Amino acid sequence: MLKRRDFLHSAVQAVAAAGVSGNATVERSSGGIPTRTLGKTGLKVPILGYGGAALPKVWLNPLSYEERVALVRYAFDRGIRYFDTAGNYMESQRILGEALKDRRREVCLVTKVETTNPQEVRGAVEKSLRELQTDYVDILLIHGQPGLEQMTVQQAMKIHAELVKLRDEKITRFVGFSAHGHFEKALALISSGGFEVCMLSYGYLPLGYQRVYSARTIVLRDACLAKAHELGMGIVAMKVLGAGMLGAWSGYLVRDFDSEQLAELPAAAIRHVLNDPRVHVLTIGMRLTKEIDFNLAVISGDTTYTLQDRALLANFCAKLYETDRMKNMRIE
Repeated sequence: MLKRRDFLHSAVQAVAAAGVSGNATVERSSGGIPTRTLGKTGLKVPILGYGGAALPKVWLNPLSYEERVALVRYAFDRGIRYFDTAGNYMESQRILGEALKDRRREVCLVTKVETTNPQEVRGAVEKSLRELQTDYVDILLIHGQPGLEQMTVQQAMKIHAELVKLRDEKITRFVGFSAHGHFEKALALISSGGFEVCMLSYGYLPLGYQRVYSARTIVLRDACLAKAHELGMGIVAMKVLGAGMLGAWSGYLVRDFDSEQLAELPAAAIRHVLNDPRVHVLTIGMRLTKEIDFNLAVISGDTTYTLQDRALLANFCAKLYETDRMKNMRIE
């Protein structure tokens, strides 16, 4: 386990080949994965991040605990260096901690706090550190849900103040927040200038947490992207595959869609987001090695967002919106 006194040494010694570097001249990791600089953090990270929400058994990961540890190691061995989790992702933090404990200096490790009580922040972070088997995280986020959704902007800034204390103590290197929606609040937090990273729901399918975005919400989300980019923040996209609706669950939701086209759907969704150069990392939940391999192949190949991609996404989503699953989601 790293000691906090080793924090700065660890940051300096992080290997550029691992893709976690402040060197803006690096364009690809040693594994050939394209990289982007995560805004004003200066971190050079592969553009595909690992979403730890794919690891809990209750969220339909079919693997044993040991197999899930091996899955994370497999992602690391294939060149993924950005690993995202949260305090309420059940066993996700423990799995990541076990898988990455001997590779800690080579990864960008991100977790979140859900509490709305400033006095509970430190305890929540200390619990996360124990599970992650480390003495610091690279990025600490205010969670979107639960978290930002349950707070006013003023309350969220009180949580931010506690994160800043932890940053000053080098328990985290950078602070940020995530937002599944509630982009008016998110825009206010971005505009405060007090955050280095934001994680926003951003994909072809306009989805947040159990909601479909209205036109107004999409406009606000786009304003968040524009302002975060203006301020040089690191921008991380989540819901790239629409919570799996454009990925693993697409064939279950739209059963009469051509199987060959379904197989291409996740690639089109990924290229849609990659088409926006303001986005630095796409955090995608991957439950199986074949999903890791597929996504790496997409981002390491020709990422041109084509007319065929646009047509495929439009045709599939037209059918998806007719399903009970989508009709029963609230619109905000």
